[in-house]
Amino acid sequence: MKKNAYRRRFAVIIIVGVLSAATAMGCAGGSLTTREKAAGIGALGGAVAGGLIGAAVGHPGAGAAIGGGLGLGAGALIGDQLQGQEQTAGQQQQQMEQNQAELDRDRQELERLKRQQGEY
Repeated sequence: MKKNAYRRRFAVIIIVGVLSAATAMGCAGGSLTTREKAAGIGALGGAVAGGLIGAAVGHPGAGAAIGGGLGLGAGALIGDQLQGQEQTAGQQQQQMEQNQAELDRDRQELERLKRQQGEY
């Protein structure tokens, strides 16, 4: 029974350590990109899930490490896709704004020409 309690305590220590490290890294600099956020979430989720699964089979540390690594990779891939979609949407928005500005200039020029034609 003591061995099982030790394993649980070790799993909790691993999880708290991972969460603490992630918090410290998140506060280290400027804002995080979508890819970085997703990688962090994946690493934390994977470490927690791996730690719990590892604790059930007697290896919480190894489970947390493996789960964290797999979660990091999966989160980074998902975050990369999301970041690409955000960039594409931003480029499309910028193009629409440029098109709208050009339409507004064309309308103003048309109105100017109509006024000029009405003067003659």
